[in-house]
Amino acid sequence: MLFLAAAFVLLMSLPFLVEGTGWLALAGFVPLLCMERVASQSGMKHFWWWHYGTFLAWNAVTTFWVCNATVGGGIFAAVANALQMSMVFGLFRWVKRRTKGAVPYLFLAAAWLAWEKYYLTVAQISWPWLVLGNAFAGTSALVQWYEFTGTLGGSLWVWACSLGIFGLMVSLSDGRFSTRWNSKARAAALVGLALVLFGPMVWSAVLWNRYEETSRPLQVVIAQPDFDPYNKFGGMTQDQQNVVLLDQFGKGLKGMEGPVMLLAPETFTSDILCNDVPSSKTFRRFQSFLQEHPDAEILFGASSWTRYEQPDRPSANARRLGDGTWYETHNSALIMDSTGRYGLYQKSKLVPGVEMLPYPKVLGPIDDNLLGGVAGRCVGQEGVTNLLFQGRVPVGCAVCYESVYGEHCAAYVREGAELLTVITNDAWWGDTPGYRQHLNYARLRAIETRRDIARCANTGISAIIDQKGRILDRTAWWEPAVLTGTVNLSDRETFFVRAGDIVGRVAVFVFVLLLGAALIRRK
Repeated sequence: MLFLAAAFVLLMSLPFLVEGTGWLALAGFVPLLCMERVASQSGMKHFWWWHYGTFLAWNAVTTFWVCNATVGGGIFAAVANALQMSMVFGLFRWVKRRTKGAVPYLFLAAAWLAWEKYYLTVAQISWPWLVLGNAFAGTSALVQWYEFTGTLGGSLWVWACSLGIFGLMVSLSDGRFSTRWNSKARAAALVGLALVLFGPMVWSAVLWNRYEETSRPLQVVIAQPDFDPYNKFGGMTQDQQNVVLLDQFGKGLKGMEGPVMLLAPETFTSDILCNDVPSSKTFRRFQSFLQEHPDAEILFGASSWTRYEQPDRPSANARRLGDGTWYETHNSALIMDSTGRYGLYQKSKLVPGVEMLPYPKVLGPIDDNLLGGVAGRCVGQEGVTNLLFQGRVPVGCAVCYESVYGEHCAAYVREGAELLTVITNDAWWGDTPGYRQHLNYARLRAIETRRDIARCANTGISAIIDQKGRILDRTAWWEPAVLTGTVNLSDRETFFVRAGDIVGRVAVFVFVLLLGAALIRRK
């Protein structure tokens, strides 16, 4: 049993930790299904602890790096995420006792996908890092068909392959394959499994060879200032940080002619008052720089705030200032030109705990009265807003964590985005797999939307990603760097952008249908 648990953790962890090993996830759940079969046949009691411990080990091995930023948050993420996985698996075992044949296994796949769909859309406590389709982020050549299915198509592929392999193993072990099946049935089973395993790979290869990049180039300069986030607010003044960043932009602009987008990282400055953006010293300094480079515009991140001069609290997340007025904090992205014209987007997918308090009516009093208000209370906007480059080119800007959400990024494109950008600060995790995983997830967003992505990270890795998910150029980790290059604009829409996550919606329907069948079925 311990060997099978270790095999599951190995097969499911390596795709997230080592690039090029995504294919291992196709058999990743086979050891766990074998564990469950042994437990059922032997009448083993308290098997819940085995599958919960196995899921916990997988979470810990792949996302241990969260503890570098917050020990409590990292432990909670692993424990809570594994608990939800175990609840799905436990529900499968309950359905298995009430139904026969392949039905409970179909239910397991549908329930898992429905849970991932919930995580990626409506859940307030959302940690979709280990969505199964993300296992192919470092093997993007295998999943070019994400432009049709999105990431949950990869999750479906993992379950289809694991269940197919497991079913064949069971048939071989109980003798059905050789004694009860005729040659046609055996051939059909083997051909079917081969199609499930290799069919998507062939489809991906065809799409890879046939897809042609659009050719509407835009020059970009990506600055990686490499400020240590733990010393950022005390080690350097904002004026000093501005000097470093603008010096990098100046070097990147040498020899460039025509329109250029300059990209700075998430939360670069903290002096943006949303009620009066031009009053910011950083904003005025950027405008002065752009007047020397009138063809350039700067897209940058800011820890901003909005002030309310009113007696009543404007929102549950508003805080009171000393003079009796209220303020709200935001994680913002802004774009500006030499005239002072600007666009503003407030990050809408906020990180639970760090940036936002989930279920505030329930957890708010606990946080305020028992924990001293430690949870983040940022306020985000509803939906997405594209930023306009030169007043005419819509640009979607995913702020850090938002780039993990496929449908969220597709919403920028539905609203007209011709380019996607990602601004982030991954240094909180240190030199661990976290920042590399985050970079690779952007490659999946490029495939789903068929948009080039310009990615700016404070300490790395900054990169330019094409519409096939290939990293064309990248910086080193934790080194000051300037990345210059060209991205291609596009106004085409993929099927995933137009139709949304069909795989997830179908999975929810099948889950509800099979759960209802299990509930009404007599023992």
